[in-house]
Amino acid sequence: MRLDPDALGELVAGRRVAMVSGTNGKTTTTHFLAGAVREALGPDTSRLVHNADGANLHGGIASALGEHPRADLAILETDERVVADLVRLGRPEVLVLLNFSRDQLDRNHEIKGLGRSWREALATAGQDGPVVVANADEPLVVWAAQTARRVVWVDTAATWTQDASLCPQCGSPLVREQPGGWRCTGCDLAQPAATYRVDGDTIVRPDGSVVTPALNVPGSFNVSNAACALAAAELFGIDAETALRGMRTVTAPAGRFGTATISGSRARLLLAKNPAGWAEALPLARSATVVLAIDSAAADGRDVSWLWDVEYEQLAGRSVVATGPRAADLAVRLTYAGVEHRTVPDLAEALRGHAEPVDVVATYTPFQRLRKLGGL
Repeated sequence: MRLDPDALGELVAGRRVAMVSGTNGKTTTTHFLAGAVREALGPDTSRLVHNADGANLHGGIASALGEHPRADLAILETDERVVADLVRLGRPEVLVLLNFSRDQLDRNHEIKGLGRSWREALATAGQDGPVVVANADEPLVVWAAQTARRVVWVDTAATWTQDASLCPQCGSPLVREQPGGWRCTGCDLAQPAATYRVDGDTIVRPDGSVVTPALNVPGSFNVSNAACALAAAELFGIDAETALRGMRTVTAPAGRFGTATISGSRARLLLAKNPAGWAEALPLARSATVVLAIDSAAADGRDVSWLWDVEYEQLAGRSVVATGPRAADLAVRLTYAGVEHRTVPDLAEALRGHAEPVDVVATYTPFQRLRKLGGL
């Protein structure tokens, strides 16, 4: 791209493209969708290109496309800030919009700005734009998707609501009612009726049929991710049975939920980048000793004030190790949460000497280092 500023547009042209974006879950959802497409292709998987390592900015996407110039199908994880450019350059068939949560505030500032960029890109694309698979539980996603030529709504049964208190359309308070979901108190913005719906560990399809994804990754949030991936796969012409069979081949997308031996200890790696992600990851950390790894490099976000919005209190009574370059900040938060802990800033040392397997919850930069230490 340094040599040819138009490289991304040239590399994506002429392919059938499906994109996945959102603050949390886009890597796993993209792996689910790629697994579904790969299953449908059978032995002809060379037709598919997928940025499987999660490199989702302009350069990472261009790199993946450049390595597979003859692939006519592209399943692309796309950073929230890149969506508008790829809608313009790649003319995707399908765009999956998962969620918005405060993340990397030093770069993204107010998340409504990202939502506005999506909304404007879809409006500009008009009838040439993608079919959008959108999370009906997310007010900002709903507002952003309103300008799309067609939207397939998915009720993901989301439980995180702390990033959606005010209406993105008029600024009035939002209220949540059951049944009926959320609605604005000042205008007509409200949760739309969904054609796909998560019900416990099952997914209800548009025809009313119920399927059980039986995934090989943990967490109720991954059933929600699978519902969005299933909707996208069916739009891509893949039947539900084939799509779900492909999704079940996903076990450790880009290292998430992977298990490795690090410094002589057996560790399972969980990624959590912001309060919404930590709310999902912490209940999965069930080992007697839990290692928490924090950094504030560019990929993590420089601002770690979000630590105070995570309910670390739920770890009280457990053995907790705080590690990573910002371990001291985490230690202060754990102290106020009443969680007994020890601070070991070096990642390798923090994993040393555990007789029993441990769960490790980490932000992006330490997560990637732990993957390298464990060979994942």
